[in-house]
Amino acid sequence: MSQDIREVVIIGSGPAGLTAAIYNARARLNPLVVAGVEYGGQLMGTTDVENFPGFPEGIMGPQLMMNMLNQAKNHGAEILYKYVTKVDFSGDVKKLTVDGQEVQARSVILAVGSSPRLLDIPGEKEYWGKGVSSCATCDGAFYRDKIVAVIGGGDSAMEEANFLTKFASKVYLIHRRDEFRASKAMQEKVFANEKIEVLWNTKVDEVKGDDKLVNSLEITDTVKGESKNLEVNGMFLAIGHIPNSDFLDDQVSRDDRGFVDVVSGHTNTNIPGVFVAGDVHDHHYQQAITAAGMGCMAALDVEKYLQSLD
Repeated sequence: MSQDIREVVIIGSGPAGLTAAIYNARARLNPLVVAGVEYGGQLMGTTDVENFPGFPEGIMGPQLMMNMLNQAKNHGAEILYKYVTKVDFSGDVKKLTVDGQEVQARSVILAVGSSPRLLDIPGEKEYWGKGVSSCATCDGAFYRDKIVAVIGGGDSAMEEANFLTKFASKVYLIHRRDEFRASKAMQEKVFANEKIEVLWNTKVDEVKGDDKLVNSLEITDTVKGESKNLEVNGMFLAIGHIPNSDFLDDQVSRDDRGFVDVVSGHTNTNIPGVFVAGDVHDHHYQQAITAAGMGCMAALDVEKYLQSLD
C-alpha cells in the first residue's frame, strides 16, 4: 500500500464501489478500493440474481460480484481487504485510518452500503438466502405458488406484501402490534388483497427448515402468549435498513437515520472532495443496479472534481 497521496480512495466493494472503481481505473486515477475483509456487499449472501441487465439466464450473486471485482482489477484498481475505522475530512487531503495506518487521498467515494435490520432470532442468519430475505423485488419470483411471510408494519412491509402476491399463493403479514404505522392508502391495498392475511400482535421467535430451505416459523401471540408453528416457504424482513456509516461520526452530513446526504442532486456530500454512492445514501430503491448506477455517477463526479483542482 503506497504512502503517496491517492487521487481517489473508494470505501466499499459492493456494486456501487466496484462500478466506481471500474470507471476511475479506466480514467487512469489508480483507485484504491478498501473492500473490507469480505468484498461484494449484500449480493454475496444471495443466490440467483435475475434482474441485473445483461444476464438473461440470471447469475449467482457471488459470481456477479467476482466479475465486477476482476473487472476493476483488470483495469488497474488496487483492492485492499481491510476496513476503514476512522476518517478525517477536515483538510484538502482526506485522511483515512485503515488497520492502524493512515491513507491519504485527494478524493473519497463512500460506498459502504447498508445492512438489513434483523430480528436477531435463531435460524435467521442460518437461512439467509435460503428462504430469508430482505428484498421482495430481488427474490419474489422464486416463490411462485408458495407461502411466504412478511415482517413489519410500515409502508415498506405493505409494498413487499402486495408485490409478493404476484407470485406467492398466500402472504402472511406479521406485525408485533395491533395497528400499522404505514400510510392509510398502503394499508387499504393490503386489506383489499385476498392473498394477504394479517397476523396482529404476533412476533417471530425462530426460523425453521430442513438442511437447505425454510419450511416454517415459530410464532407467538403477544397478547395470549400462545405459540405455534406457521408453515411458510420464505420470510421477508421489512423492518428497515441500517446504513454502515457509524465510522464517519460527524465528518459528513447524515440524516437522522444515518444515511449520508447529498447536495445539488448529484453524489457530492457537504464536504468538497467526498462523494457517496449506493445504499449508504439510497434508502428507497436499494437495488444492485441503482447502486451500480450511482457508483458510475460518483466516479464521474470525482473526475470532474479532480480536474477542477488541476
